[in-house]
Amino acid sequence: MPRKTLFTFALTAALIVSCNENSSPIEASVDEELAGLILDNNLDGDPLNGAVPPAIGSPMADLGKRLFFSKSLGGEMDASCATCHHPVLGGGDALVLPVGVHAIDENMLGPGRLHDPGAQGFDGGPTVPRNSPTTFNLFLWQRSVFWDGRIETVDGGIFTPDSAGYPTPDPLAGSTLSESQARFPVTSGEEMRAFVFEDGNANEDVRSHLAARIGNNGIGAGEITDNWLPLFQTAFEDPMGTAVDLITFPNIVEAIGFYEDSQVFINTPWRNYIEGNEDAISDAAKRGALLFYNSPAKGGMSCVNCHSGDFFTDEDFHLAAFPQVGRGKGDSVDGSNNSADFGRQRVTGILADRYAFRTPSLLNVAATGPWTHAGAMEDLSSLVRYHANPEAEFFSFSFANLPVGTQITDSFENTSDVMFELAKQRAANSTLLAPNRSLSDSEVADIVAFLSALTDPRVLDPVALEPWIGRNDGTFTDSNLLDAHDGNLNQL
Repeated sequence: MPRKTLFTFALTAALIVSCNENSSPIEASVDEELAGLILDNNLDGDPLNGAVPPAIGSPMADLGKRLFFSKSLGGEMDASCATCHHPVLGGGDALVLPVGVHAIDENMLGPGRLHDPGAQGFDGGPTVPRNSPTTFNLFLWQRSVFWDGRIETVDGGIFTPDSAGYPTPDPLAGSTLSESQARFPVTSGEEMRAFVFEDGNANEDVRSHLAARIGNNGIGAGEITDNWLPLFQTAFEDPMGTAVDLITFPNIVEAIGFYEDSQVFINTPWRNYIEGNEDAISDAAKRGALLFYNSPAKGGMSCVNCHSGDFFTDEDFHLAAFPQVGRGKGDSVDGSNNSADFGRQRVTGILADRYAFRTPSLLNVAATGPWTHAGAMEDLSSLVRYHANPEAEFFSFSFANLPVGTQITDSFENTSDVMFELAKQRAANSTLLAPNRSLSDSEVADIVAFLSALTDPRVLDPVALEPWIGRNDGTFTDSNLLDAHDGNLNQL
């Protein structure tokens, strides 16, 4: 018997039994309605669809993990991939907007991480213009990565910012989205490269120099003392391979991508519920699920229009009109400032894509805040309220309550421009957003309860995450390891 049919049969039987045991008929009807919605949306709780992610304990994942945590891949050796994407911080950095290079304390992550006042470009606030997306479940993305999808699967390969125009494939992109993604933070001045290392040179010059540094040869000879070669020989199963042959940037990003792809966390209470355990989620979460999946005509919010499937994303790009804060991407509507962010339009050049950003997956959403492309929503309740009625919530949104230093000078003006575009989409009926609705406190709480049920408990447990944390041990010592701690000096 197919899993969904079996689930429906089992659930129906359970409902009969539960009603006979004096349970609430209302609760029973909720389970029954959810069973129908689960079938209607073709859900089985497993977004892998038969794909097999890499194992974290393998030599390749171990190499990738060590590289991911090594500040040796930062141009001035003060930032690593894990600086903005630490597993204990939900695969992100727990900041509204990131501070990449030149932090006051380069090993301190999370709230309180600040840009050094003496650093280039200091303006009192965070240095990276978009919120750090989680690396959790990166393996599951099929179409694109980054908020604007600037790494994208296209005909003939993968498009990247190094491509000769959209949507031309980049011949050096690598074979997976994860590999392609790993090629670019190291080239960003604000994220990892900084502003002296290979200043003015092309991205490939940066990558070649970093590979030579890790391999202790050529232009990078003597920059570090760590012997990475045995790790590469083991991971690539070439015990006689030389550093020149094995420690190349394509091999570096293959290992990092392999490690990132091992971060699959999908064993959620909601999945457990779909698979037949009706006690896996709370009554509040069940009511929240009805709001999530039902249309406005049936009392719901149609969140599933965009957050669809077992991965909770359509992998498309939409204008959701969340507040624009931070430095922005240098875009301007009328020339009055250059702190706007045109989102997907920056990739495609299409005006209709202005302010559209990729639909994030909601798996593990309780652990991956702050939320939205600019990180302006710092709690799930506010996020839900704003999403349900952006026009009204925008005018009551307090930019001043964001962390001290967050760049907000132009935020009201920039977000007003976004709202103008949303109004045009509503008038043309070209948005998938549900009609505006002011949710009650209980409705907000129910939706938050459902969203919390989409989080794998392992991502909230540092002990469970330990296999994904880079540490120095008897096998290898990295002199530039990101030995991360929080603002209270607790090791992460």
